[in-house]
Amino acid sequence: MTRVLEELNPKRLWELFEDICQIPRPSKREERILAFLIDFAKKHKLDYIQDKAGNLVIRKPATPGYEDRASMVLQSHVDMVCEKNEGVDHDFDRDPIKPRIDDGWVKGTGTTLGADDGIGMATQLAVLEADDIAHGPIECLFTVDEETGLTGAFNLEKGMLESRILLNLDSEDDGQLFIGCAGGTETLVNFDKKQVEPEKDHDAYKLSVTGLQGGHSGDDIHRGRGNAIKIINRILWNAERMFDVRLADLKGGNLHNAIAREAFALVTVPKRNKKAFRDLCLELGGEMQAAMKTNEPDMKVQVQEAEMPATLMDSGTQNQLLNALYACPHGVMAWSADIPNLVETSTNLASVKTTDKEIIVVTSQRSSVETAKRDIADMVASVFHLAGASVKHGDGYPGWEPDMSSEILAITSKAYEKLFNEKAEVLVIHAGLECGIIGEKYPGMDMISYGPEIKGAHSPDERIEVASVMKFWDLTLEVLKNAPVKK
Repeated sequence: MTRVLEELNPKRLWELFEDICQIPRPSKREERILAFLIDFAKKHKLDYIQDKAGNLVIRKPATPGYEDRASMVLQSHVDMVCEKNEGVDHDFDRDPIKPRIDDGWVKGTGTTLGADDGIGMATQLAVLEADDIAHGPIECLFTVDEETGLTGAFNLEKGMLESRILLNLDSEDDGQLFIGCAGGTETLVNFDKKQVEPEKDHDAYKLSVTGLQGGHSGDDIHRGRGNAIKIINRILWNAERMFDVRLADLKGGNLHNAIAREAFALVTVPKRNKKAFRDLCLELGGEMQAAMKTNEPDMKVQVQEAEMPATLMDSGTQNQLLNALYACPHGVMAWSADIPNLVETSTNLASVKTTDKEIIVVTSQRSSVETAKRDIADMVASVFHLAGASVKHGDGYPGWEPDMSSEILAITSKAYEKLFNEKAEVLVIHAGLECGIIGEKYPGMDMISYGPEIKGAHSPDERIEVASVMKFWDLTLEVLKNAPVKK
């Protein structure tokens, strides 16, 4: 393997991160990264324990002179979001991630980088490996399947953790310390679909919306980014009414916790309306491009001739689907009245895809207020119930209630100010973190979450700022050195 990141500091952390990049680790298929971590524990003669879900804890004793300090958990998740740009040849089950350095940032090459949360894992391994770091007893918790349902945290077994202080290394904003997070749920939709034969006097076209930034549906939902499903649906909704356009296939978005970056539709159009249809697509696309030029400068709307599909969606289902997608809310629904600049409640129209027999729509909702979370989930459900679809809610996950009197918050805040001569912001995050679930399983766990600067998480634009990783590393070491004395 040719090393790309070996000149970066902290050197060993970046080497370990590049090692992690070589190991495929899609959600629910984390066997190889877990095997790597277990081999690491064995190589360094460290105790480890694994539960039935696959969650792994590696333990390291205190360094000499720190035996009287309270034990701490360092926690990250092992899976990564697998997103790539259209036309990029990459198999996430087989191919390594290809990191590159670009103007002070580390990026992937047409794919997600996996810094979320590979950088947390690399930090844990660097601490476990080092013999020159001051710390009390350490438990490094590696959870599985965080990105597609937090199932690792949900299934974390009792007795896995002995500590009552936890450092969650899965945040993405340098200079910010998080002490609470929103809870979330999913609203899942199915339309039954009949297949009908194409009209004989129609031609086929592929409509595409690409070039959007996408991003994390928690961290980025307030940034005014376009949703490719909403954009393409607006065009289709108008085209259906004006030109008797028929829909053969519609797909957009991918993951429940990512804003849809791309969407594609295969349609047929009466031959007499071909030019008018193309003009409408480009006119509406141009209007939306102009309206979104600041937040989505690379947005593209394209119409291309295509092969005639073998079947179409029946017209009744098509009409119900397009109306429901238009009416389905997306974006910020409410801002917190108590915490400045905090999104309280949001919803994400995450993905749509068609099969031979059904159309599947995935949406996700978040809120730091439990009743508001249920309300927005029911609002989304009501839209699709009106359209005749079947709807169900996921199990959801709890929020994490902030505690301003937290001891680990005081330690981390003091460490940050000492190292960098400025105060860190103390915030609640709209994205979901595993802390809420772990806190339910281990009542009384004192927790904080922080991380380096990561932009574009959950999209191929994901990148991590090199300078912030050094700060992240220094802060972690300072917090470990100042672990409280056992009570």
